[in-house]
Amino acid sequence: MIRQKYNFEELKSSEKASIGRDYQVCSVGVLDTIGNAEIQFDGDGKSNYFLDYNAYEKERSEKYVSEQHTFDDTVQFLKKEGKNKKYDCILGVSGGVDSSYLALLAKKAGLRVLCIHFDNGWNSELAVDNIQSIIQHCEFDLHTFVIDWNEFKDIQLSYFKAGVIDLEAVTDIAIFAALNDLSRKYKIAHLLDGRNGQTEFVLPSVWINKDAGNLRNIHSQFGTVPIKNYPIHSPLKGRFLQQIHTINNIPLLEMIDYNKDKAKAEIQTEFGWRDYGGKHYESVFTRFYQGYILPEKFNVDKRKAHLSNLIYSKQMTREEALAELQNPIYPMEQLEIDFPFVLKKLDFTESSFYDYIDAPAVDHSVYGKSIPIDAHFPILKPAKFLWNKLRR
Repeated sequence: MIRQKYNFEELKSSEKASIGRDYQVCSVGVLDTIGNAEIQFDGDGKSNYFLDYNAYEKERSEKYVSEQHTFDDTVQFLKKEGKNKKYDCILGVSGGVDSSYLALLAKKAGLRVLCIHFDNGWNSELAVDNIQSIIQHCEFDLHTFVIDWNEFKDIQLSYFKAGVIDLEAVTDIAIFAALNDLSRKYKIAHLLDGRNGQTEFVLPSVWINKDAGNLRNIHSQFGTVPIKNYPIHSPLKGRFLQQIHTINNIPLLEMIDYNKDKAKAEIQTEFGWRDYGGKHYESVFTRFYQGYILPEKFNVDKRKAHLSNLIYSKQMTREEALAELQNPIYPMEQLEIDFPFVLKKLDFTESSFYDYIDAPAVDHSVYGKSIPIDAHFPILKPAKFLWNKLRR
């Protein structure tokens, strides 16, 4: 029997779970004080996330939506930039809804796209099937970047040993570096960015840390396999590569009124895309991390952030979100499949895994972060000042 100790009702009355204060939940969304030290509320009980989202949406509307031709103008710009080249832009695809819908938009707009898939060893069969459906329907080329599993696994295990919350940083940092490296390899300057605030703006910063220096420090302390093939950019390398090949992120989904349910319906109709359940559950590890590790070790139900975002963007009512939260975070029939699979793939015994779950959580800050180049080499400070002045 798989152990599950996360109990929302019990946590509501626990000062420890609410970081030493009384329990409170946003009066508009569903994010609360459990496992979230940074949440704040105004006099009406509205959280800082709701207020920040409104500011974001106002800025997005002014920058994109109010200018009716922004999307079309961007497409024409990409076609002009891609003239006499094989591709207009590059797109990372995961088999999830955002990148799948973005691929469909690009196809309908007549863009020539090189799709990149980052295979970290945790793909679900559903994700692979969805990617193949996208590529066949859109007739795009696909480059699959296959990670060195021994290195990747060792870095993942380093994060487990470190006790930090953002286990997904190991994938996210590598995806960013790999996309940048491949865009240089193929000489493509423009990256279609599937990130969008209408469905994923809201996320407590205390739950994430995507700092490459933090990763290096954690791995140097807990890792056993040298990093040779894992894609990662130091501040020095990142700055240098940015100078020789500037990559332009194109947030196409920000330029439309993006509705998650409508997007799902369209890609299901167009090329038989199949839903995989929760946010980013196209990855087996992401499903296990969000559905089991986060609530069991960190008292975090990440659905609260995702659902709050949909409430703020008027894609869901608060009542619908609260009803959704009554469902199990991780359906037992799926957990019974994933639990032994993940433990075996990462060489955990059941006992050693529960020891990890029960051990105290450790803040990412304990392991430091990337240090700017001029901090490493103070002699470069005058050059940095001059360079910044010349760029203005």
